[in-house]
Amino acid sequence: MATLKLMRAIRVSEFGAPSVLKLCTDIPVPSPGQKQVLIRVHACGVNPVETYIRSGSYARKPNLPYTPGSDVSGVIEAVGEGVRLLRTGDRVFTTGTVTGGYTEYTVASEDGVHKLPDSLDFKQGAAIGIPYFTAYRALFHKAHAKAGETVLIHGASGGVGIAACQIARAFGLKVLGTAGTPEGMKLILSNGAHHAFNHKDKDYLEKIKAATDHQGVNVIIEMLSNVNLSNDLQLLDFGGRVIIVGCRGPVEINPRDTMIKESSIIGVALFYATKEETSECAAALFAGMEAGWLKPVIGPEYTLDKSAQAHEDVINSPGASGKMILVM
Repeated sequence: MATLKLMRAIRVSEFGAPSVLKLCTDIPVPSPGQKQVLIRVHACGVNPVETYIRSGSYARKPNLPYTPGSDVSGVIEAVGEGVRLLRTGDRVFTTGTVTGGYTEYTVASEDGVHKLPDSLDFKQGAAIGIPYFTAYRALFHKAHAKAGETVLIHGASGGVGIAACQIARAFGLKVLGTAGTPEGMKLILSNGAHHAFNHKDKDYLEKIKAATDHQGVNVIIEMLSNVNLSNDLQLLDFGGRVIIVGCRGPVEINPRDTMIKESSIIGVALFYATKEETSECAAALFAGMEAGWLKPVIGPEYTLDKSAQAHEDVINSPGASGKMILVM
């Protein structure tokens, strides 16, 4: 009789604080079904959205118990029936999983699995999924940004922020970024931003306006809209767009600020991307990997048993620097 193969995985049996993330060592390795693959996970990205889901405060709730995580990178261990483009042994990264990513093995649908070029390591592979697909969607599907426009990336030193800096620079935009630490500012300047501002400086808004010759910016990619949205509306040029990527609560704005410049506030959620939009993202990002400008910056790394600490830190660390990941 074949012995059942077991793996380590994080399981969540109730919604709540980070302490509900429990490491189990006796979870059976899943099998891939129709058009699915089994991936041996090397690393998995940690995203803020996973903390909202875990707390029970997110609009979509998974059935309990579940394993968090969607952005894994690793090697294909087995392929299910009907899989056309992937083979056992392929190095891959994912934009979604079926059985969760905080684990040693995961099952993913073929359409959420993408080949990882040899130029990127597995840690970088785990940093592509949500951050780069969200950044591309925010810039092009939602803001309809064009070469020659000016974009302000508010909170540019985290996973989505660095992705947005690299993509916007590669597509010909003038890139301004904010961060909360001198290290963060250095990081964004070395990843495509033309100018960096410390959003803790009292006069940073004036400095941003000066950098645009007081014209204002065309697009703002906003990671913390509950703090910045009212100020963002003051920073826009005529017809400017604020794209909401992150929010941690309510904010008061004066809608008249949108009338004066005919500006827009647009939310982005990767979950609603169509198949065609996802394919477009994947093609543009793969070109970036080949050309060498898509280079994820890895921030803090945690082992699987430290997942609760990672969830604590991804929300509460003072200044983001790169993409937070779990390594198996």
